[in-house]
Amino acid sequence: MAKLYPIGIQNFEKIRREGYLYIDKTALVCRLVKTGSYYFLSRPRRFGKSLLISTLEAYFQGKKDLFRGLAMEELEKDWIKYSILHLDLNTEKYDTPESLDRILNDTLAKWEMVYGTAPSETSIPLRFKGIVQRACEQSGQRVVILIDEYDKPMLQAIGNEELGEKYRDTLKGFYSVLKTMDGYIRFALLTGVTKFGKVSVFSDLNNLNDISMDEPYVELCGITEPEIRQLAKYQKMSYEDACRELKERYDGYHFTENSIGLYNPFSILNTFYKMKFGSYWFETGTPSYLVKLLLRDKYDLQQLAHDEATSDMLNCIDSTSKNPLPVIYQSGYLTIKGYDERFDIYRLGFPNREVEEGFIRYLLPFYANIDKGQTGFHITRFVSEVEQGDCDAFFRRLQSFFADTPYELVRDLELHYQNVLFIVYKLLGFYVQAEYHTSNGRIDMVLKTDRYIYVMEFKFDGSAEEALKQIEEKGYAAPFANDPRQLLKAGVNFSSKIRNIDCWVVD
Repeated sequence: MAKLYPIGIQNFEKIRREGYLYIDKTALVCRLVKTGSYYFLSRPRRFGKSLLISTLEAYFQGKKDLFRGLAMEELEKDWIKYSILHLDLNTEKYDTPESLDRILNDTLAKWEMVYGTAPSETSIPLRFKGIVQRACEQSGQRVVILIDEYDKPMLQAIGNEELGEKYRDTLKGFYSVLKTMDGYIRFALLTGVTKFGKVSVFSDLNNLNDISMDEPYVELCGITEPEIRQLAKYQKMSYEDACRELKERYDGYHFTENSIGLYNPFSILNTFYKMKFGSYWFETGTPSYLVKLLLRDKYDLQQLAHDEATSDMLNCIDSTSKNPLPVIYQSGYLTIKGYDERFDIYRLGFPNREVEEGFIRYLLPFYANIDKGQTGFHITRFVSEVEQGDCDAFFRRLQSFFADTPYELVRDLELHYQNVLFIVYKLLGFYVQAEYHTSNGRIDMVLKTDRYIYVMEFKFDGSAEEALKQIEEKGYAAPFANDPRQLLKAGVNFSSKIRNIDCWVVD
């Protein structure tokens, strides 16, 4: 019987009853419920958080038959049924102050139909508190609380401080019930993409155990390499090449230092279902809120490939911070690449090619004068021009990117100029060999094709001749002296007066 891949299916019972492929995580689920009561887990979107919530719901409902053949069947003997309060904040578009109140009121009303209400419960926190107490008293068992995508309202309010503050105040009161009603609660788990801290909703929730970067639970969501084996024959690849391609495209997520790499489960399931490689995870959502942060904070894009942060920075997002790095990391576009234990410094980078190429492609229209649908066309033309040795066409195309620079970017023109060059370098690097160096405001780029080697030096408010002279004086082309490919040296100058490349010289 062919395996059924549960693409987009987040319901544990449906997966088990209808014969879909399920990678057994129930031993970790059992460890979770047996060793603690209050948890928070941060993972990128489409990484299995909702399926984890659904699995916990089935377990606490005592549905033993769903766990037949899984690790939980042997680990659990009691199978007690609990009252479960499941809140999913993923089902609303949060663009007005009433959006959050609407979904909370709707959820509370449904719970009150089951557990009752009291006239004195006039606010959202009081209603929630009363429901928790009555649910416990009516069942004789403490309550289980499962909250999926707790942070979605605040993520959608990024850039709107007034709306974000409204959401934070509402959720802070709502979530405070988890602490005040401790005696009535058996287990609670909040999941989300990010962790908002300090003046935000977590400021009073010091009883939550954040397991987002805990080594024992790194495999709770996601797929590890030993759990995936096949595909090669469909792509007419060797087994080793297929595994290498899967690893390059979809592996590489690390949520703590020195941990096993995790594959993106959504991309893997789609790859095996369609039996071909694609950018499945990236295409399911756009990081528009991240781009807003990068532009707002005038972020140097060159840092994306090698930025650093402490564990405090990665674990907690301060709603007043102007540093976009923690949000980019927790959203899954960057991951841990290394760790300096002495100074508690994490080195970050893109997890894999799918994320890196997708993110850089997505950035281009926000920084360059092109339509969003034209990114692929310009990449194709850029690659064709360097492969044919057509330097003039390459630089004219680059000129067009800087035309009509958006006003909000003009105020830091040199950074904008460097960011565009970095994006172009990264995009070319997916198809030709590319190197990029910056030093004291100077930039040189090396591109290698089958027939040509380009050494380019870029100046800001200098001259193209000066840039070409620097290539000679610094010996940038010396490493390629014995290479049989044709060597092309190009000096390029960007003028702040016209806000564009004003000239180039090719030798």
